[in-house]
Amino acid sequence: MADGAVTEVARVLVAADKFKGSLTAVQVAERVTAGLRRVVPELEVETLPVADGGDGTVAAAVAAGFERREVRVTGPLGDPVTAAFALRGTTAVVEMAEASGLQLLPAGLFAPLTSTTYGSGELLRAALDAGATTIVFGVGGSATTDGGAGMLAALGAVFLDAEGEPVGPGGAALASLASADLTGLDPRFASVELILASDVDNPLTGPKGAPAVYGPQKGATPEDVRTLDTALAHFVTVLEKAIGPKAAECAVAPGAGGAGGIGYGALVGLDASFRPGIELMLDVLGFAPALERATLVITGEGSLDEQTLHGKAPAGVAAAARAAGKEVVAVCGRLALAPEALGRAGIRRAYPLTDLEPEPAKSMANAGPLLEEVAANIAKDFLT
Repeated sequence: MADGAVTEVARVLVAADKFKGSLTAVQVAERVTAGLRRVVPELEVETLPVADGGDGTVAAAVAAGFERREVRVTGPLGDPVTAAFALRGTTAVVEMAEASGLQLLPAGLFAPLTSTTYGSGELLRAALDAGATTIVFGVGGSATTDGGAGMLAALGAVFLDAEGEPVGPGGAALASLASADLTGLDPRFASVELILASDVDNPLTGPKGAPAVYGPQKGATPEDVRTLDTALAHFVTVLEKAIGPKAAECAVAPGAGGAGGIGYGALVGLDASFRPGIELMLDVLGFAPALERATLVITGEGSLDEQTLHGKAPAGVAAAARAAGKEVVAVCGRLALAPEALGRAGIRRAYPLTDLEPEPAKSMANAGPLLEEVAANIAKDFLT
């Protein structure tokens, strides 16, 4: 038996995120299970695909037993798209990327100044219409930087320019905002628990704000970043006149900068509360009882790097597992963390696909079969 191998009757919990661009979290779980059972055919494996609030959050909820609901909403460029949310009882999981995500843009096309979160507001309204009284609002993977103005407009807020016309879509248009009225917002939010699930705690504006930190990922040039930052700061100023000091307080609150500032819109207009995405999702998905049943936990994501340590799914899984005294190993496409950093995060060992296929393009293209090989190696090292 390998050093550190599990000695009691083994039951493995696979709680990994997606390998972005290669495998969904569900596919990761399937491949890891197949690889483990290649070595230990009768092994008990429980799978719980996880997400941290970004793209893939609804899929993780559906895999955990939530019902998938689809609705037509406004996409980030204004065209209709089909978006999904997840529902179980009166709890809904809504993922803003389903309505306003980067993955909805045509390949190579970005619209950092004009993309809108209007569809995310329509998606939240659909969850309310379905009877949700608790809404987990996962924010991440957005194509947008509009401070959640589009979302709030879809839910009844009114944003007008100096001529009394509605301001256009996107963050840049907020520079022409003259007045804001939030009194028409859907009154059901007063009796709904809306929880903002995000893996970032950035403020809305400034050097660590949404435009500066995440704008470039959405195609924003340095000039676009300045335009958006100025427009969002103006948005806050106008909202201060409408609702008072809460507008400025929410702009610096953790999570305000999530998903192009949609976190701000949820905090300032919908009275959302903020929780780190992975912590909240583990609660929603039923991670604690699954962890109790496990003797070994396998987590992972496409790239294990410095970002992983700051609120990403594997770090959350490892922290919870370590607190419960469970051994954790990780699978990943590429590994950019030293063993010491992994150890501090609660991960005993990581198994990157690049150990088997060093060429990144080939590794991504063959991620499924490679992951099965990696999982077989984990079984040999820890389960035989």
